[in-house]
Amino acid sequence: MTRAGCSICQQVYDRLAELAAELDFDLSTTDVDAAAAAGNSALRAEFGDRLPVVLLDGREHSYWDVDVPRLRADLAQR
Repeated sequence: MTRAGCSICQQVYDRLAELAAELDFDLSTTDVDAAAAAGNSALRAEFGDRLPVVLLDGREHSYWDVDVPRLRADLAQR
């Protein structure tokens, strides 16, 4: 979960992109403000104050940063 213009969101995305290339997982983003403008305000209500939020298999994994050791371990268990 991300927001346009959020520098921390961009840093987290860049780190996740590196990890995705290394660990072979799909990476996608959802802009909570764009989702709200399209009629889905629930995402902004849930995640808006804690962005960026990293989801793994639809569940919150971390926020504001990437917990790399935990992410590696959780991906290995999939």
